[in-house]
Amino acid sequence: MPEPRPDAAAPPAPAPPDPPRVLASTWAKAVLGLTAAKLLSLVDPTGLLGGNLAGVAAFLFIALPDARLRARGEGWDHYGLPWHGAADPRTWRAWGRGAARGLLFCALIFPLFGAAFWAYAEILPHLPRGLSSALAPYAGTPRFAPRLPDRLAVLVVVQVLVVALPEELFYRGWMQTSWARGAPASGVSVLGAWLGAGFLWTQVLFAAGHLVVLQPWRLATFFPGLLFGWLRERTGSVAAPVVVHALSNLFIATLEASFYG
Repeated sequence: MPEPRPDAAAPPAPAPPDPPRVLASTWAKAVLGLTAAKLLSLVDPTGLLGGNLAGVAAFLFIALPDARLRARGEGWDHYGLPWHGAADPRTWRAWGRGAARGLLFCALIFPLFGAAFWAYAEILPHLPRGLSSALAPYAGTPRFAPRLPDRLAVLVVVQVLVVALPEELFYRGWMQTSWARGAPASGVSVLGAWLGAGFLWTQVLFAAGHLVVLQPWRLATFFPGLLFGWLRERTGSVAAPVVVHALSNLFIATLEASFYG
């Protein structure tokens, strides 16, 4: 084996992570882009743009941070995406582990959330109309009749590939990881997960991004964001958060269909 030359250049040091101002400005670009698409959809006579706003959001949440990573010479594997290629068994083992952990987490959390949803649905009709509409998008008296949401197969695909995966890559993958790497000594340990610098700010921006649709109750997404962020750190990848995020949205859709369908 040839010896390295004494004057050989040392490999370049890894670039520092994107600072918080870059994270915030990239988030603002994504939100402004989605807002512009929503406004344009109001005058789109075909209705195609309005019917595909989730796709616009998915594109922005992947393309904007991906451009940052390419400029830095990094890949998504440094930000929690378990991907070694479609033909590599390591990819599917990693996603299998993430799915198993996500399902276990859902089995623990969903019964509590289902009970809370039921109680919340019973309370809402007794609140002042303005307050109830600010707290939830539901009207009328709930009547529980178990049923699945319409077009379930399509809903599953959309929730996994168009909603959960892009949002988790953007927020818990790129943003949360970059923020924590910028201040590696800062953070706190919570139930076996090290929640680094910017953990709470990531979830705040996650919730604020949902206000593209001006409905105050959307700010409640801050709380599942905390769970998704904790899972990302506890499991070391975005696989489990993607699974839990998608299943949570599907569970809420099922509850809505069962109580208000």
